Amino acid sequence: MTRRYTARAAATAERDARGRTRCTRLRSDGPLALREAAGAVYLVGAAAGPLGGDVLEIDLRVGPGARLAVRSAAAAVVLPGDGVSRLAVRARIGAGGHLDLAPEPTVAAAGCDHRSATEIALAEGATLRLREELVLGRHGERPGRLHSRLDVTAGRTPLLRHELRVGDRHDGPAVLGDARAAGSVLLVRPGLTREPHSAEGLAVLPLAHPSAVLVTAVAPDAALLRRRLARGESIAQVAASAAGPAVAAASS
Repeated sequence: MTRRYTARAAATAERDARGRTRCTRLRSDGPLALREAAGAVYLVGAAAGPLGGDVLEIDLRVGPGARLAVRSAAAAVVLPGDGVSRLAVRARIGAGGHLDLAPEPTVAAAGCDHRSATEIALAEGATLRLREELVLGRHGERPGRLHSRLDVTAGRTPLLRHELRVGDRHDGPAVLGDARAAGSVLLVRPGLTREPHSAEGLAVLPLAHPSAVLVTAVAPDAALLRRRLARGESIAQVAASAAGPAVAAASS
């Protein structure tokens, strides 16, 4: 299968004079189609993939005090093709803004060679919920190669540098063991727990930033992974009720 898409999609959310959030920019390109629906912007696949050779970019901007939720309509199946496929997601969140980025899982199909990079910059008082999920191959197949990287900064201070590689020499029992799915949820907002927690396939880790917690999980399948991540989020938010109504609003 041969195809080389170079595509860039973008969404901007801004707060108007009445305090409501409006999408002032919604750009779709190639296989990346963005659609606004009630309460969220959805990424809808307009073509299969990503395929090897594709270079895709998604740019998200959240203005001061605005709120943006981004979802996807279905899982993204990364397929082999002519070379390496690449996906870059860049997000900028203005002062007091909130981004909730939670797409459906990425499936690393056999033979794929994929690189994904997510860069998020938070201004003062900005909050974030970021969920990422990976499924290692379709049913009954070994996964291809995938390298994902996450870089998050708060102001000029690094908040998180996180990297995962599967399907190459960096992979092994010490990385994911026999798990077929792996994921994380990064929460950045006041009122989160400062106590670490671990259970089977789950870890809740407060970060050095005083308002950040990273939830990570592994599982034999995507359904159990989602449940473990949801449990980790609940554990991370046990202290949120003491932070007042403003924090509760930021988590919706």
